[in-house]
Amino acid sequence: MSNNFYPVSSTVFSNPFAQNTEFPADLPPKYYHDYFGYVLDFVRKRYAHVLNEDESRFLNQYDGLSEDAQCLFIRFSNRSKSFFRVNSLSYSEISDLPAVLNELLENDFIESLCDSHQNRQDEIIDLFTKPELLVITKMLGPDIMPSKNIRKPDLVRWLVYEYEFSKLCEIICQTEPVVKVSFEAEVMLMKFLFFGNRNADMTEFVIRDLGHVRFQSFDEQHLSIQFESRKDVDDTLMVSLMKETFDDIKTVLPPEEIFDWFMNWQSGSGTGLSIKAIPSFNSFILRVSAWLERKKMLSQALTIYQLTNDAPARERRVRLLYNLGEIDEALALCEEIAENPQNADERYFSQDFYEKISNKKKRVVKRTTQALKAADAIEVPVMYRYQVELGAIHYYREQGYQAFFSENEPWRALFGLLFWDIIYDTNVKTIHNPLQRIPSDFFLPDFYFKRSAQLTERLRLANSKEVMEDIVRETYAEKYGVTNVLVPWYEGAVEKVLTLISLLSPEQIHSIMIEIALNLRENTRGFPDLLVWNENEYAFIEIKSPTDHLSSRQLHWQHFFAEHQVQSRIVRVNWIKPDVDYSSNSATTGK
Repeated sequence: MSNNFYPVSSTVFSNPFAQNTEFPADLPPKYYHDYFGYVLDFVRKRYAHVLNEDESRFLNQYDGLSEDAQCLFIRFSNRSKSFFRVNSLSYSEISDLPAVLNELLENDFIESLCDSHQNRQDEIIDLFTKPELLVITKMLGPDIMPSKNIRKPDLVRWLVYEYEFSKLCEIICQTEPVVKVSFEAEVMLMKFLFFGNRNADMTEFVIRDLGHVRFQSFDEQHLSIQFESRKDVDDTLMVSLMKETFDDIKTVLPPEEIFDWFMNWQSGSGTGLSIKAIPSFNSFILRVSAWLERKKMLSQALTIYQLTNDAPARERRVRLLYNLGEIDEALALCEEIAENPQNADERYFSQDFYEKISNKKKRVVKRTTQALKAADAIEVPVMYRYQVELGAIHYYREQGYQAFFSENEPWRALFGLLFWDIIYDTNVKTIHNPLQRIPSDFFLPDFYFKRSAQLTERLRLANSKEVMEDIVRETYAEKYGVTNVLVPWYEGAVEKVLTLISLLSPEQIHSIMIEIALNLRENTRGFPDLLVWNENEYAFIEIKSPTDHLSSRQLHWQHFFAEHQVQSRIVRVNWIKPDVDYSSNSATTGK
């Protein structure tokens, strides 16, 4: 293809799949240009010390482009693919596409389709529809033409097998220009440095400016950098990309190859990781190990689980050791877990499984099962079998109680409202960009340790129900609608929180709040389903249908509440079946 792009009056192919020319309502046509420029400026100011020569050169070259050329490059970069059909481009806010394409080409921001792209030939061929590929096939002049009924994936495989890429490339370029966007690695790094992860993307700006999400406001001068060194950046990004690679290859490669792939990487690049990358690396270990375990690769799963102690790795190792006949090792690990459990699952598992291994001849009943069997029961019409909590609420209301669904939501909201400013305190150095929804240590042990003095002081000040109610009401009114993963915004939400405060003592609430803060990932779950109360008493109730099981987290909160004299219990539901009167062909429900 030549180094110039000209308007094409007639082409081999039509243009049924032109790029989207629309932009979100209420945003200016080049809204994305402002966002991308903001990200680049943000990175320049905060991360210049970690950028390499290629990345700095990219920033300088980008600044030298015209605004329209920058816009088209951003359009390319914001899409998930790398190759684009020139005749399919149509953006109303970019006035002279051929001239802009030439500018990008001359400045190496795009490159023409060429033989060096052979390793991505499937991606290139997939740009075309099946009818278009059949036209290409005819232009290649084969002796045997594939059937018109052939599936597109089969046609792609046939073309790749039958023809050299250079020949395919030549024919494609005769039909219409295809280009590849450049600086993909540099753009990826800029976004990674801004957002701090690979999950968020530029749409965060759009949903903010369209009013779909209100973010907590921060003084940008007080935002802290997330990556202190280039090693922090490289290691954290590498682990993120390895996770994405795993998600891609696990559907096409056998488990044996996945295991070898992971171990080869771990023994090389995966050793000596930056401390910043360790949490992500540990979650990657758990993901790969669990997948291998599901594939019945027990020894291999055990090998990888041994690379971390993060829950539930130790529990899975005990189970695998037991299944592999390593009884003594399984017992020893159970004892280790019992001495220092990381969460409720580990605590009860270590006790139950140790008894199971030690008492082979005796059937061991798990502690969660024992608690469930010992629970009282109520009778609820079978019509609620798919809404057991709702049936229980009706039962207690008929007994004269007030009741609502409690479970995790009001406890999480109470924590979020009581400690809002502490959670988002930029002085803790865990807020790194203005679109951040939660602090970067939110689910890490560091969350409590970095804020323990602030949390303790807040609880000291909130030493009465009246003070706590004032803090909750004021925060709810001030922050209404601002995104907070702990706080829901709907009519009646704050009333549930205020009900908790009215029924419990400040000391009880303080204990529960600290327990949540110690492990936000685990301890914001497992609370009882219902809160029921009248003028004389209250109780948090965990409702279980005949087929339900009690989880370790639910049992943990039952024990914790009992320890702090918070009224709570487990209640089983027995179904009442309707009495059928066959003579009148009617059904009535009775106890």
